[in-house]
Amino acid sequence: MNKPSTRAARAQSAAAAAPASATSRTPDSGFSYSRPFFEDLVDRALAHAKKLGATDAGAEASEGCGLSVSVRKGELENVERNRDKSLGVTVYIGHRRGNASTSDFSNKAIEQTVQAAYDIARFTAEDPVAGLPDADDIASADTHRDLDLFHPWAITSEEAAEIAKACEAAALKTHRRITNSEGAGVSAQQSHFFSAHTRGFRGGYASSRHSFSVAPIASLPGKNAEMQRDAWYSSMRNAADLASPEAVGRYAAQRALSRLGSRKIPTTQCPVLFESTLAAGLLGGFVQAISGGSLYRKSSFLLDSLGKMVFPKHIDILEDPFILGGKGSSPFDEEGVRVAPRKVVKGGRVEGYFLSSYSARKLGMKTTGNAGGSHNLLMTSRLTQASDNLDAMLQKLGTGLFVVELMGQGVNYVTGDYSRGASGFWVENGKIAYPVHEITIAGNLKDMLKGIEAVGADAYNYGAKTVGSILVNRMKVAGS
Repeated sequence: MNKPSTRAARAQSAAAAAPASATSRTPDSGFSYSRPFFEDLVDRALAHAKKLGATDAGAEASEGCGLSVSVRKGELENVERNRDKSLGVTVYIGHRRGNASTSDFSNKAIEQTVQAAYDIARFTAEDPVAGLPDADDIASADTHRDLDLFHPWAITSEEAAEIAKACEAAALKTHRRITNSEGAGVSAQQSHFFSAHTRGFRGGYASSRHSFSVAPIASLPGKNAEMQRDAWYSSMRNAADLASPEAVGRYAAQRALSRLGSRKIPTTQCPVLFESTLAAGLLGGFVQAISGGSLYRKSSFLLDSLGKMVFPKHIDILEDPFILGGKGSSPFDEEGVRVAPRKVVKGGRVEGYFLSSYSARKLGMKTTGNAGGSHNLLMTSRLTQASDNLDAMLQKLGTGLFVVELMGQGVNYVTGDYSRGASGFWVENGKIAYPVHEITIAGNLKDMLKGIEAVGADAYNYGAKTVGSILVNRMKVAGS
């Protein structure tokens, strides 16, 4: 299931009801607080910070709300409603920084929170690169785009339960060997925020994320009894774009069924094909390695990689924050810095890092507008043909391992060493021979990235990353 947005997730649980002045909200938005109320809240916090003597200050007010419902074997298990709110304040005294937050929006609480941030800054060691973004990096109000990120879902708990039940029922009806379920769930989440700081930035927007999922269990009876589980989901900003519950349920069941009869394989070295759902993890490992925090702490296996070949020549990676409805879309980053589409990797060569203002200063560089993380990333290969679906990628694999599930966190981003539990299918002559489990795949991310032979046309969107299945030329596979 997908969680609320980062900003909403940071908010603390709110016990106080919204004051009357806050309720001039957009009809049917589901929010308790209006944009004008948040603007006034932030302005009061900034004014008090300046009154105390702060050199600079920033503040953000946010609110998130939603519904989560889960069922199992046709019975309702859980109904949860969340409503969170927060005011976060950052104060600078020269190059000393303090931060504090509250879920109380009263005047007294605002002043106490600003005072707390100011006091923290007073006693914090000076950091020469600490500070708000430079004025020439800040996104101006006329560049703030409407990126179609907010689609509230007016769904009741009863309706959500019916969708979850339909999803699970479709899975259980797929085959007699689907004998159990870990349950199905529906989530409808939305949030909004307003942020401003004393360097001139002002902005905010609302966003939503809705999803449902199911995890059926398939079993083989008899002497060699076996159970296998798998799961599937659909997640979109607009509920109208979600797949049908029945389609999600059937596909999840088919995935579980396909894993029955799994066996171990002997330890070997072979090419490995990562299913598109897992390929985003390889892209994520690359992003982490060239992100500012890892680079200035020298905790990356890709230090000083700017301008160097990290992938084969046929690989490109595009970052585009302006995709309408994109899960990684934003008109500015979390510091209010301008964002723009760019090539992160061109012809296998690293063209840019992922930097906030702070990490950029630590590295003697300019921010890339990535405070808060990367935006929509699309990884492609210049060798990919429109016909390179999964069957075609299995043909390219030839004989080797097709991975559909990874377990554990065995990735060392300092050295690039990679070792994770896995399950999937053994492939011979381009055809799936049988399912395999209880294996470990190992290598080094630096070698794995350079060893990408093909990217499938079966592109899959996982959060802010979109990539097809990825074929790596060789990895160690530890089995029996």
